[in-house]
Amino acid sequence: MEKELSCVDCGTQNCKYKDRTYPEFCQTTGLDEADWQWAVERYNEADNHRVMVASAEVEYEGYCRLTRVEEIMTFARKMGYRRIGIANCIGLQNEARIFARILRDNGFDVFSVICKVGGKAKSSMGIPKACESIGAAMCNPVLQARLLNQAGTQLNVVIGLCVGHDSLFYKYSDAYVTTLVTKDRVTGHNPAAVLYTSNSYYRNKLKKDINKE
Repeated sequence: MEKELSCVDCGTQNCKYKDRTYPEFCQTTGLDEADWQWAVERYNEADNHRVMVASAEVEYEGYCRLTRVEEIMTFARKMGYRRIGIANCIGLQNEARIFARILRDNGFDVFSVICKVGGKAKSSMGIPKACESIGAAMCNPVLQARLLNQAGTQLNVVIGLCVGHDSLFYKYSDAYVTTLVTKDRVTGHNPAAVLYTSNSYYRNKLKKDINKE
């Protein structure tokens, strides 16, 4: 199967630097004007524009200076958000408590919903019984989103939801969502560590996984 080239295969990044050569497969040079105008129209919507401006200001003001926790609080203040929701994995309950304490100490209201809310068995939703061997209670991202919606949160923060469960939470959250912690049980919740060591410690493991495809 022939590899389809896209931005990840680009070595020039001329869309940023402007003094290099665009590759033949560049999506910038091949951009349909209608697609650009579609994006512009969305950015010009009032709420989207506020997010874009606030995000750029947070990046500029905190570049290589503010932590992710501080950036989230700065963004929330710029957007006028006071009520912050937390959707966390039960395995990161302590981290969620620490984050909630930091938010409260900085003047925010906090409402959290843990992943096991409802306490239903995995098998009750048609999930294979074998999956209960690592814990019988199902993760419940859709209900997490619904309860945070009902609580009137203005910005929701994900802390360690499982792959896929996080996707469902993003889908059903009424408020904007940002992620503080991405779960990786092997690397201490630092999934980028695998990428940093892909040519050394993780090389054989990743090569093995790729060959399975």
